[in-house]
Parts: sequence; structure tokens; C-alpha cells
Amino acid sequence: MDRVQAMQVFLRVVESGSFVRAAETLGLPPSSVTGLIKRLERHLQTRLLNRSTRSLSLTPEGERYFSRCREILELIEDTESSLRHDERPQGRLRVDVPGGIAHALILPQLGQFRRQYPDIYLAIGVNDRQVDLIQEGVDCVIRTGSLNDSALVARRLGNLRWITCAAPSYLEDKGIPEVLGDLQRHRAVHYFSSTTRRGSELHFIEEGVSFDVPVPGTVAVNETALYIKLGLAGLGLIQLPEILVADHLQSGDLVEVLAGMRPESVPVSLLYPHHTFLSPAMRAFSDWATELFGVPGLK
Repeated sequence: MDRVQAMQVFLRVVESGSFVRAAETLGLPPSSVTGLIKRLERHLQTRLLNRSTRSLSLTPEGERYFSRCREILELIEDTESSLRHDERPQGRLRVDVPGGIAHALILPQLGQFRRQYPDIYLAIGVNDRQVDLIQEGVDCVIRTGSLNDSALVARRLGNLRWITCAAPSYLEDKGIPEVLGDLQRHRAVHYFSSTTRRGSELHFIEEGVSFDVPVPGTVAVNETALYIKLGLAGLGLIQLPEILVADHLQSGDLVEVLAGMRPESVPVSLLYPHHTFLSPAMRAFSDWATELFGVPGLK
């Protein structure tokens, strides 16, 4: 039995909470994963997992073994990475990116990444929901806003400057708001997500004080590209990172309003599971993304 592989499989089973999900993310048959854990327990002469038809849980011995396995595997990866420092990054990397960031930042610069790292195969998932990295076999994700998942390691990439804007046709009809009180006669396109159910408020800072202003609307969406399209169509005010609509602002298809009351910038981070070690490919993507988010206009 390959004990290092057994440790890796054991960690994935615990973190995914299922033999089947662990097998899917590892690309192994479920029977192989189950058999490997049984052989590991026989080798250790102790039970690591409490099994039921609906759930898995660690035994006290399993908790100790889980903690030590993580430390051992991190040490192995650190040691190997130090020897591969000059090795050209290669291999497959699955990343997940919010739609707006993918289209405005990642995809336009992807050619540069390919030239710099020709041996990395990138599998890019694009959506605005929060994926489960363990269960879906994702190596790393880019997320915006505050972070509350302690199971993930975070690397701050930068900040996104948010603005409020609308189509000229909408502003001709409703007028240009000059103060927050003017928003009473306006409407907004609402945005909602799996983590933020309410999307009826716009956020502003006036004289150092933050305000959440409810603005009525007639439509709500949960996808950034559609959100922008509805703003361009004149359905109401939209509030989002400036970089996502920079071209539309420059062309005049969108016009910023209440520029002196912009909300706080929103942090953007790269996240990956604790058990996922910084391979040369992961480190290359992380460094490239940090440079990408460091360009002027994102702070």
C-alpha cells in the first residue's frame, strides 16, 4: 500500500464527506477509494471513520490522524516544491472565476498567460455562484467580498472600485441624481446571489458615512453579464466594479452618477483548499493573477 496516496485519499474523503464525491474528484472508482481506506485502517489497526448510510464522521483516532496527515503532506509538498523551483510550470489547473471578472480581466489577458506558461492546461469555470472546491474538484477560485470559509487559504489579489451608472436613455427619462434623496424617484436593476439574497439596496459613502439606500426595481438577476445588459437597455441604475464596464463608460453607453459618493472598494482574493499545495502551476497562476489585479484603476 502506498501510504502517501492513502493519506491523500483519506484527506479527500474527510473533506468531501463522502466516498463517492472523493472518488469523483480524484478520478478513481468509488470501490478503489473504499478499499484503500479499509486497507489503511487495517494497517493502522484502528478505525478512522464512523460510517453510516447518510454520513461520515471521524473517530478520535481519525481526528488525530487527519491532523498529522495534513502536516506530513504539506511538508512533502514544500520539500518537493523547493527542488522544483526552477522547473517550468506544467500540468492541468482547474480554476473558477466570476463571470464579470472572467470577461473583463482574465479572458482578455489569457493570451499573455499562454505565452508565459505554455505547458499549463487551464480549465476555466465561469459563473457567479460559489462553487464547492472539494466536491467539484476545483483547484482554486477567485472571489470578491468578505471571506468566511475557514477551510480555504486566501491570497489577496487587490481591490475592485465600485461605481453607480446607467444608460443615457434612462437618465434622460428619470434625470441625473445629484444627492441620495433623488434616488426616491429612480429604479435599479437588482442583483442577487446564493450568498446575498437581497439585492434591492445600493451602497454609498457620504462624508465618511456609509449608507444603504433601497431603490425599487422591476427585475433581478444573478449573472453579471445579464446585469450589465439590462443596465445598457435602460432598465435602471446598476452598481458594480468600474473595470467591468470601463469600455461602456468610455463609449458613453453608460454614464456614472453620484461619483462623489462611491461605495468602498471590494477585496478580491484567490482561494484554494488547505490540502491543495502550491504546485508550480498553481503558484504561476496565483502570481499572474496578482499582477493582473495590480493594474491602475482597480484600487
